[in-house]
Amino acid sequence: MQDTSKQYDAVIDTCKSLFIKKMSDYGSAWRILRLPSLTDQIFIKAQRIRGLQQNDVRKVDEGEVSEFIGIINYSIMALIQLEKGVVEQPDLSTEEATELYTKMAATTKKLMEDKNHDYGEAWRDMRVSSLTDLILQKLLRVKQIEDNQGKTLVSEGIDANYQDMINYAIFAMIHLNAHNA
Repeated sequence: MQDTSKQYDAVIDTCKSLFIKKMSDYGSAWRILRLPSLTDQIFIKAQRIRGLQQNDVRKVDEGEVSEFIGIINYSIMALIQLEKGVVEQPDLSTEEATELYTKMAATTKKLMEDKNHDYGEAWRDMRVSSLTDLILQKLLRVKQIEDNQGKTLVSEGIDANYQDMINYAIFAMIHLNAHNA
């Protein structure tokens, strides 16, 4: 589990670094995005990963890693939107956004640690393609919950699904980093 914690933190550091750089370039323009818009952005990333995994020919020179980073960052943005609400104008400084990013990442890591304890790191025996499929499944669930105006009868909320997508994407990146090492 110690390796998992270090590997997890390394992936989050990579993602957070890109998030901060984009905050410097664009500010918090993402704060105007409603949850379905963020969900659709994540969906596009996951569909592209699945396409990369299934197709022999690539016409854009970006691989799976950049798309998994996008899934993680958009999911963290969605968690921030759930907590703070959507705004009409960008309203966060880079420092405030980074603090919120760190908070959401820490909460999501704690969930991973709890589940990892109970499941015995079963994800280590999974394929990246299976993790991609699980992300897509979670996205379809989120879209259905959004279409139901957030109402569920027995299911966990949207936040738990975003957290699971973050964790699956991090697991995929850990696998890809190990494979490329």
